[in-house]
Amino acid sequence: MQIQDDIQTLHNYEAFARFIKMLYELREETIAELHEATSDNIQQVSGRIITYDQVLQLVNWQELSKKHSDRM
Repeated sequence: MQIQDDIQTLHNYEAFARFIKMLYELREETIAELHEATSDNIQQVSGRIITYDQVLQLVNWQELSKKHSDRM
């Protein structure tokens, strides 16, 4: 699968790791928003969290963060 090969290549770049770390931090901020969201906004905020989760899983954030932990 081409996208998985591309992601593995990107794993070699610290700049990519920093970008994905920013997405991780945005996800965490959005989770914090969820605690204060009105019942009308919960679905919208939850959708944003799901989107961040999907990207983090696609790029294997855990592996990427371990690989670049000494530089982030």
